[in-house]
Formats: sequence, C-alpha cells, structure tokens
Amino acid sequence: MTTDTNHYRLLKLIEADPNMNQRELARAMGVSLGKVNYCIKALVEKGYVKLENFRRSADKRVYAYLLTPDGIEEKARITVAFLQRKLGEYEAIRGEIEELQDEVKKKVAT
Repeated sequence: MTTDTNHYRLLKLIEADPNMNQRELARAMGVSLGKVNYCIKALVEKGYVKLENFRRSADKRVYAYLLTPDGIEEKARITVAFLQRKLGEYEAIRGEIEELQDEVKKKVAT
C-alpha cells in the first residue's frame, strides 16, 4: 500500500471521527499501530493534522485528531489522485474482462 493511500485512508477516518484513537484507526485501516503512529506523525509534521488534548479529561493522553485547512486541501488532492488511479485500474480490468469474454465466445462458437 502506498504512502498516499495510507494518508488518504487515515485523513478520511480522522475527518469522519476525530475521536478515534490510534488503535481504532489501525484496526479500521488493517495496519499496525506503529504504521498509524508513523503516518500521524508525518501528517502532523506536514501541518495536515493537529492534535487536540482534552484538558477536562482525567486521562491526559486522550487526543482528538483534527484536520487543518491544509489537511482538508491535501485530502482533496489525494482523493483526486486516488480516484484517478482506481479509474485506471477499473478500465484495465474492464478491458481484460472484454478480452476474456471474446475468447470464451470464440471457443464456444467452434
């Protein structure tokens, strides 16, 4: 899985539920906790995500992950690239299916 794909999935999950912890994010993405931690650090360093600590929480380790305005723009950019890549894959698969269907038709006709 590419870095952009991981970042896309992570930004999408954070946008949907900023209160998910890293363990929940890892489970939802099907990757390791370390991978999520690494990706979040990268997104924070780039300014796409910020961490908000809940001051009133008894557990001071409780954070919400929030997309910054730059993070929202990056998510849109990655979404467009992701969509273009998936459409390309779809077109390739559709072409292969058509070839296979033609091959089967020729074999059935003989």
